[in-house]
Amino acid sequence: MQLVAVLVAAAAGFGAGAVWYMINGQRWMAAVGRTEDEIKADKSPLPFIIGFLASLVTAGMMRHIFASAGVSGLGGGLIGGLGIGLFFIAPWIATNYAFSARPKTLWWIDCGHVILAATVIGLVLGLFL
Repeated sequence: MQLVAVLVAAAAGFGAGAVWYMINGQRWMAAVGRTEDEIKADKSPLPFIIGFLASLVTAGMMRHIFASAGVSGLGGGLIGGLGIGLFFIAPWIATNYAFSARPKTLWWIDCGHVILAATVIGLVLGLFL
């Protein structure tokens, strides 16, 4: 059941990211300086594979943290996931972007993505714990 929980949570987090970038796609492309044609021309599945693996690793570690800390239920999973995204993952992205002088729009889009995805992962894990 633990493996199923991690797989479902990872898929949900990955799916939330897909929706996030569909909504913010135009702004994201402008922030990274790419056009839709350039992105469509890149047929490599590697970003999607890495994205899902990152979601899987995150879900696995979050499940471990939640189990160790006694987090359970929808509320606990939601708050735990939100906290991890907002206070652990997003600050590191913001730090990297600050030092690499990335556009502020990209900070908001990418940090928003990890906050949303971690929250969704936490919510799903809360259902299983």
